Amino acid sequence: MTKREGSLEAPTRHPIDWKSQDFYDEAKVEQELERIFEICHGCRRCVNLCTAFPRLFDLIDEGTSGELDGVDKGRFGEVVDQCYLCDMCFMTKCPYVPPHPWNVDFPHLMLRAKAVKFKKGEVTLRDRLLSSTDAVGKLATIPVAVKFVNAANKAKLTREVMHRTLGVHRDRELPEYSSARFRARARPESSFPVRDGSRTPGKAAVFSTCYVNYNEPGIGHDLLRILAHNEIPAIVVEKETCCGMPKLELGDLESVARSKEANVPVLARLARAGYAILTAVPSCTLMFKSELPLMFPDDADVKAVAEAMCDPFEYLVLRHRDGLLKTNFKRGLGKVAYHVPCHLRVQNMGQKTRELLELVPDTTLHTVERCSGHDGTWGVKSEYFENSMKIGRPVFRQMAEPGPDYVSSDCAIAGRHIAQGMGENKAQKRHPLTLLRMAYGL
Repeated sequence: MTKREGSLEAPTRHPIDWKSQDFYDEAKVEQELERIFEICHGCRRCVNLCTAFPRLFDLIDEGTSGELDGVDKGRFGEVVDQCYLCDMCFMTKCPYVPPHPWNVDFPHLMLRAKAVKFKKGEVTLRDRLLSSTDAVGKLATIPVAVKFVNAANKAKLTREVMHRTLGVHRDRELPEYSSARFRARARPESSFPVRDGSRTPGKAAVFSTCYVNYNEPGIGHDLLRILAHNEIPAIVVEKETCCGMPKLELGDLESVARSKEANVPVLARLARAGYAILTAVPSCTLMFKSELPLMFPDDADVKAVAEAMCDPFEYLVLRHRDGLLKTNFKRGLGKVAYHVPCHLRVQNMGQKTRELLELVPDTTLHTVERCSGHDGTWGVKSEYFENSMKIGRPVFRQMAEPGPDYVSSDCAIAGRHIAQGMGENKAQKRHPLTLLRMAYGL
């Protein structure tokens, strides 16, 4: 992590005091919004990150005084709604994060404001549905329903109705659902001997995630084949539910707690049994590594899970450094335009995906390290779609520049968003795990 003006210490984050009454006190939240917004107004360093900061600065510049005191406080919510908790301001831009005495944590203040909004019931049916990824996935992948759901998500008439009634933008390309759920068909190989390394446990447990389970099960199967090729005994986590990230972004912290109660005891047993826990969706990895430990700082099981949780490429690169990863690649990948998603960048582990794919012969990586603008459910919503495409335009352009054979992002949703933004580009969209499986010739 880069050093910042005003502090030579590494940035730290305070626990989220979400169980206290003060956390939901509207007057105190408004006071803190005013304090932080005043600091942001004087700095404006984050103006190019997303649309939250430009919205704040426009409100100030268009106000009666040209300062924050000229802004109607009732409009602070417009800034909150534009924030999708990517964490990039905290992790890469802001010079005033803790331990700086100004104590600026913009994303977690936005989370607090969203939690107040949720507690007041100021959320739509659309937002509740989009954040219920597990429940919607179970219904949408019922064999009788899945073909209808996928057809409806592509039909102009249906999409127009969804745009007008639900607020799902008519032009957003939505992921398909698969009736062949990953968890139902996963066949991990567990008969290999455990070979621990100095940096890595010698066995892995795969937390499938809602997206891999219901939308792109092939990503999960590719991960299992890569683990088997490297003779790493693997299992699929016996029981799981949504990690809670969509509900966190909605401000529904009680639902996050319920997901934690369902997932963490199972995962903690695996962590203490010596498994590396792998998730193929960066947001899920981040949830277990960072957000849950901040929400439950005194929970020993949460801490154990956080320490065992790994991005797949983080694990595989460390495995390589232990001298235990096979590099007998059978084919090159040509030109790959690779996007590093925000929720991977903020894990502060370096570009492990790029590092591993660069080991593949006859492969050239063009890496783009910038927010794509989609972020989970935010870019699906009618009122934010245009902003999501605007934020993504520099990424679309940079990804297309080398004339790639493949377009890839660790975040499958960002990958789809980028492919949509690139339009008629002939590059094929492939997840990095799929590319690695292809390189192995599996």
